Amino acid sequence: MKYNKNKNNEVKSGGVMLDPLFPFMHTNVVLALQKMKAPPASEKSRQIDERLINWADLIVIVADNVNPEIFSGKKVEVWKVSDTDQSDVPGIAKREKIIEKKVKQLISRLSTGKV
Repeated sequence: MKYNKNKNNEVKSGGVMLDPLFPFMHTNVVLALQKMKAPPASEKSRQIDERLINWADLIVIVADNVNPEIFSGKKVEVWKVSDTDQSDVPGIAKREKIIEKKVKQLISRLSTGKV
């Protein structure tokens, strides 16, 4: 599923609030990503920190419950995607499709300089 062909576009991910009881991605999420040919670089969850925020040219929030104002001074795009339980395999698949479509749109806008 590697849509990004431009090596200048780099992606890192992290969470605003991590659950210390679950420091790794749930197996259902990993399997769903592998099925889409988009295996995670790491299954370990990463907390967003100042270094990661400073690194980013664009912050994409993929959630409907994160206030973009916490990233003041940064270019922020919000994709309102609701959470689902890690055991909800159909719910995970539904959200994958939504995110996949938005990723393709973002890459298209990046390639034309419209971001």
